[in-house]
Amino acid sequence: MAAAAAAAAPGALGALQAGRARLVAACCARLGPGWRLPGSLTGPRVGPAMWARGWAPVAGGSAPRRGYSSEVKTEDELRVRYLEEENRGIVVLGINRAYAKNSFSKNLVKMLSKAVDALKSDKKVRTIIVRSEVPGIFCAGADLKERVKMNPSEVGPFVSKIRAVINEIANLPVPTIAAIDGLALGGGLELALACDIRVAASSAKMGLVETKLAIIPGGGGTQRLPRAIGISLAKELIFSARVLDGQEAKAVGLISHVLEQNQEGDAAYRKALDLAREFLPQGPVAMRVAKLAINQGMEVDLVTGLAIEEACYAQTISTKDRLEGLLAFKEKRSPRYKGE
Repeated sequence: MAAAAAAAAPGALGALQAGRARLVAACCARLGPGWRLPGSLTGPRVGPAMWARGWAPVAGGSAPRRGYSSEVKTEDELRVRYLEEENRGIVVLGINRAYAKNSFSKNLVKMLSKAVDALKSDKKVRTIIVRSEVPGIFCAGADLKERVKMNPSEVGPFVSKIRAVINEIANLPVPTIAAIDGLALGGGLELALACDIRVAASSAKMGLVETKLAIIPGGGGTQRLPRAIGISLAKELIFSARVLDGQEAKAVGLISHVLEQNQEGDAAYRKALDLAREFLPQGPVAMRVAKLAINQGMEVDLVTGLAIEEACYAQTISTKDRLEGLLAFKEKRSPRYKGE
């Protein structure tokens, strides 16, 4: 029996290695057509400009016109602002449904999806901040007044649309920051959990409260909250429908920064803007590939994660930005990266 086990071991190891190779290959596929693993796998390499186009939107999609505080004109429930001057490259998604506490309606979900579809293909976008335009509210989750009018057969598909748009935000190739200056309950917290970084005012309230309504989080909360704060504590919070303030959220690792609210009610947004400004000087291709390496690597074992890192690192070697970084270091000046 021992001999049989020993004989089977190489086959099992081979299967494991093949599985890891497939995972890494899938990661490379997300970088765009033509990218390959370093080393043994062959295939044409393409430059970062082609890689950036790997995030292209559906045919016919186009990015919104840029300008200081420019807004999507079709609806006012979501304001998309492309900041200028020293903040160029930062985009702010501002939810603006004051009369419904920024809750997810069919229209808001549609507008979010449209905005995200444009942003993911815009190479000039460097960081995205998700915030509220309504004082004291981030997002109160689903629009229950709209939900109560739905037939049971409509509820599932609509929740799927909310989940899909939250996933789209999670899959954006650039850093995303949730600025929580008020209430973030249910789907609102799930929206924040989909962002790379969360900052909140101490007065903010956050919680996955769906069990109070005899349902469960349906926008990714049962999956992202445990990954953020650990399984046991996530279960405790979901089972109890507990709501945390900013200090409590910071203590459990739900947010990265907590701030005392200011008179304008936008302390979290101002901190998010400071963070976004810190990101701006870094190499655009490196930022995107680093995010992909981290996100994909956290879903696999360490050995596979290191292979993903190797594959992602390889994509930065031939970039013009890497050469510019070395030249700037030699000349003792700030680099001028172009995302190439």
